[in-house]
Amino acid sequence: MTNKCRLRIAREDFDVVTRHLYPGDLDEHGAVLLAGMSSADGQITLHVREVHIAREGTDYIEGKIGYRALTPKFIHRLITRARDEKLVYLAAHNHGSDLEVAFSGIDLDSHERGYPALLQIAKGVPVGGMVFGRRSIQVDLWLPSGHRLGLDEAVVVGNTIHRLTPSPRWHVINTVDTHDRQLRMFGQVGQAELARCRVGIIGLGGIGSLLAEYLGRLGVGHFCLVDNDRVEKSNLSRIVGASPADAASSTTKVIVAQRLIHQANANAQVQLITDDVAKESVAKALTSCDYLFLAADSMRARLVVNAIIHQYLIPGVQLGSKIRSDSTGALAEVMSVNRPIRPGRGCLLCNQLIDATQLAKEAKSDEERKAQAYGVEEPNPSVISLNAVSAAHAVNDFLLDYLCLRPEASQLYYEHFHFLKGTRSMVEPRKDKECSECSHGGLRYGRGDAVGLPCIEG
Repeated sequence: MTNKCRLRIAREDFDVVTRHLYPGDLDEHGAVLLAGMSSADGQITLHVREVHIAREGTDYIEGKIGYRALTPKFIHRLITRARDEKLVYLAAHNHGSDLEVAFSGIDLDSHERGYPALLQIAKGVPVGGMVFGRRSIQVDLWLPSGHRLGLDEAVVVGNTIHRLTPSPRWHVINTVDTHDRQLRMFGQVGQAELARCRVGIIGLGGIGSLLAEYLGRLGVGHFCLVDNDRVEKSNLSRIVGASPADAASSTTKVIVAQRLIHQANANAQVQLITDDVAKESVAKALTSCDYLFLAADSMRARLVVNAIIHQYLIPGVQLGSKIRSDSTGALAEVMSVNRPIRPGRGCLLCNQLIDATQLAKEAKSDEERKAQAYGVEEPNPSVISLNAVSAAHAVNDFLLDYLCLRPEASQLYYEHFHFLKGTRSMVEPRKDKECSECSHGGLRYGRGDAVGLPCIEG
């Protein structure tokens, strides 16, 4: 285990906290954040689920030792809620600093006095404190084991992805001619962030292989590739990097993608998973990613990845292309889609993009489908140029948003390309306030490891 943790918070919640902490009066203010927790590869991550503002003079009052303090009544209400909901309790306040922030000696003394008792009340759930600068955050997390963790980074997940640290992080990278032209766009700091980034690509067929190519050449440093399929002769027209020899030897699609990535970046670390994303062990491997690309076309993959995004507050996107003919055989629709998903927004379930009937069909074997008159699924049409439109737009969005190269937008949109009509439409996703997946009060949002994913065993 490292001696630092990470924190993820949706942009909407972050804005609520910072507006309260910095109303323009140059004073100190307080709040409590309740967060789910997860652990992957020895790294603890906190996922903010609830924000509770401390009212001035009622919940946040003049302190007996320090300047200000949360009232015992406010603390007790929220520490017991944290215990009952199995959420981490984080007491937050602000300092007047900007790019660097740290707890004062008085802050740390108050933690020593109060947090052992809070740990007893929490009954196995960590507790801690947060201090905000205007563009910085620090955490003092107390684990039931007795260990204490500081903060590595806090990730604010909106349309764009902001990273806040306790103090400025100096990036040292080996600048090579390979990335010279793109360094002129986003600089060495941006290139270093890409080298640190871990992306998950689910589905390494027509779209996924293009994603691997693009992201590998951009210099993304860490990949988790998930696909249990192999190259066939019929794949060669659309899988980038696949050869007749791969089809003859039934090479796995993830091996082809790994080869593509290493041709561009020999130092990239690539985890290969030749299994179903719906298996629990596979889905859990994706929870350590910084960004998810869903390029598989099954409903089960949509269900699982959508759940990961909202449960672990990881940004992602669902990609695809569609070719449909009418009853006469004439083309009725030719389109590509790029559907960004963020915690609490763009939910595939809210937008009826996860079909329960199709889920049930996918859970059956070919024999069961035949016996129940479903029939064996015919492969969907696929054309590499349509796939390229979807992949290129998704990677451009990833680059601009992950590196904060464009302003935070107030609204998230799905992007649909209709090629027969020659149009591009920006679709505002629907939002169900009672959604079990993406709403703050639902089963899943920000829970981390506390609830299971909708997976099959394994």
